[in-house]
Amino acid sequence: MEIERETNEGNSRRIQVRFITKLKAPYKVPTTAIAIPSDLSRIGLSSIVNKLLQAVDSEWKTEPFDFLIDGELVRMSLEQFLLVKGISAEKILEIEYIRAIAPRKEEESSPHDDWVSAVDGSSPRFILTGCYDSLGRIWKQAGWCTHILEGHSGAISSVRIINSEGAGSATVATASKDRTLRLWKFDAEDSTDHPARIRAFKILRGHNASVHSIAAKTSGDMICSGSWDCTINLWRTNDTDTNGDTVSIKKRKVNNKIEESQSEGEAVSTLVGHTQCVSSVVWPQHDTIYSASWDHSVRKWDVETGKDLSDIFCGKALNCIDIGGEGLALIAAGGSDPVLRIWDPRKPGTSAPTFQFSSHSSWISACKWHNTSPLHLLSSSYDGKVMLWDLRTAWPVSIIDTHKDKVLCADWWKGDCVVSGGVDTQLRISSDISIH
Repeated sequence: MEIERETNEGNSRRIQVRFITKLKAPYKVPTTAIAIPSDLSRIGLSSIVNKLLQAVDSEWKTEPFDFLIDGELVRMSLEQFLLVKGISAEKILEIEYIRAIAPRKEEESSPHDDWVSAVDGSSPRFILTGCYDSLGRIWKQAGWCTHILEGHSGAISSVRIINSEGAGSATVATASKDRTLRLWKFDAEDSTDHPARIRAFKILRGHNASVHSIAAKTSGDMICSGSWDCTINLWRTNDTDTNGDTVSIKKRKVNNKIEESQSEGEAVSTLVGHTQCVSSVVWPQHDTIYSASWDHSVRKWDVETGKDLSDIFCGKALNCIDIGGEGLALIAAGGSDPVLRIWDPRKPGTSAPTFQFSSHSSWISACKWHNTSPLHLLSSSYDGKVMLWDLRTAWPVSIIDTHKDKVLCADWWKGDCVVSGGVDTQLRISSDISIH
């Protein structure tokens, strides 16, 4: 079978290919070998697969596809790809196709009163945001805010969902430029149309400067925080504290009624080693914390001993860090240049990144691995874009450019959505993203 070109851009040699896929019906095309022009790139290949699918199903609706040859995504013409990779075109070439990783829907934006500085989409039941207006917000879906978290006296710089698995109550944490962290509980099943205003049940004091980042232990009984004071503090999240976590109880009268008590806690321990702002922390394993700093370093900490186990220096002030990939072994970080860097500490000479993605045009503000795919992660930037990456290619597989100004934060939500916020005061949700 031979596929004719739709354009008149000269002649190119034809190669024999067979399209294969791991997708289920109705995405399967016949596996018969066909001859196609060698100068086709992804768009042309996608057009061919859609025509083959339409031949099988007349009601098929066209959608974009990506293509893999020997496990690597094709981001140039077939001719160029085969030349660069040294693959012979004399035999039948097997090309695997997958659904393109691109948002197929932009949800209604969720407006805030100031810059949206932080977002956490780790719970499928809600989205948690932090804002420069000093308020945290809980969103059930786009445009539907169910709770407002009141109490901070400065801009919120980081937010984290600690526990949302059980029925009803969820626990979250916020960090602020007012030098405190606050812990909150609310009913995650609450579906009110008018947001309920709630106070923190616990205030954590101990940093001497703005708190920049929070991470939660997987068990949820502790959190850690990175600050402009160059330290990382560890805190307990429970209501009643023991073993040195000093607590004071505050109550207040509202309309002659005593409100629920609000406790104050101190840090259990402090990790010292960074020489500038600790911009980002992550707690991926029970006994290990990773941190990134404006001192150009990524550090790995032993929680039990408080020791700095390893350092990676990259020559740039860092804004964000996340741990992911196969076996939770890869370190992704971004900062004061347009490059998203990924290290694999298992390889010798880990000071050099294993991957470097350079498609942004300004500083990187956030990076986040996908929670189920070891190949995919996202990054956001002051260039106003969120980019989705696949380790099998050096180019972004999708670019989300719905923001009108700097993007300050981004995360995955429900596995197939990206949530992001920024200087345009909007929380934006890009949905129906196919990750495989």
